[in-house]
Amino acid sequence: MSTTSKILYRSQANRQVAGICGGLGEFLGIDPTIVRLLFVFGVIFGYGFLLLVYFVMFIVVPEEPLVMATSAAPVIHNAAENPVL
Repeated sequence: MSTTSKILYRSQANRQVAGICGGLGEFLGIDPTIVRLLFVFGVIFGYGFLLLVYFVMFIVVPEEPLVMATSAAPVIHNAAENPVL
């Protein structure tokens, strides 16, 4: 029996500011937009305490390695071979 552990990372693919909400969404298996909305409502109605939590998570949670990023690799065009007109 193999156990796979999930690790919380700051997201590279679902990043708006620092990738915290995107990483939490990926970790919990829910849409990062829902996490962002909950965060904004929490900041508004919780008197900003979640801003401190966000800042601490920004420092503590490691950034997702580029190999694990869920988005496709960026396409790099060589201007010498295929100039863009």
